[in-house]
Amino acid sequence: MVKLIANTPCGDLLPRAIGTVSLDEVIVDQITFVAPFNGQQKAVSDALKAAIGIGFPAPNRCIGTGPRAMWCGMGQALVMGASCPDLAAQCVDQSDAWAIVKVHGVDAAAVLARLTPLDLRASEFKRGHTARTLIGHMTGGITRSGAQSFEVMVMRSMAATLVHELTQAAENMHGRETSLR
Repeated sequence: MVKLIANTPCGDLLPRAIGTVSLDEVIVDQITFVAPFNGQQKAVSDALKAAIGIGFPAPNRCIGTGPRAMWCGMGQALVMGASCPDLAAQCVDQSDAWAIVKVHGVDAAAVLARLTPLDLRASEFKRGHTARTLIGHMTGGITRSGAQSFEVMVMRSMAATLVHELTQAAENMHGRETSLR
């Protein structure tokens, strides 16, 4: 009989520390895609707030630190880290669909700048800001989670590619800084 072994999306590829940047996998037990039915966004937001303490996020925002709600498209959000209550919305479990990597350290924004067209300066892309964007040649999302930290999300099937791209960008940054000394 075949014995199945559960693996995280990034498996044994992370953690990594390269120069001033660290890459760590973020494991979220529950991720639910939520798209409120027409005219129901306020009701959905109120139900989420009552059940898990956070409402429906505004465009390009991520709210909450434990359970959280992350905007992911017009009228759409990902509720992460908590089960959704009964909502007037389309709700789809996507718990196994995403790979999430935390990129943190002094050069985190500079590393990501090599992979995305977003302006990640702290003055423009503040904590709690999130955007769907290109990451290398992949479509994904970037959220600022702290002064020098970001969470990068791609579909699970692209996890190894994401780790490779982030590693390459961090190694290039580190090599550049080392050669300038």
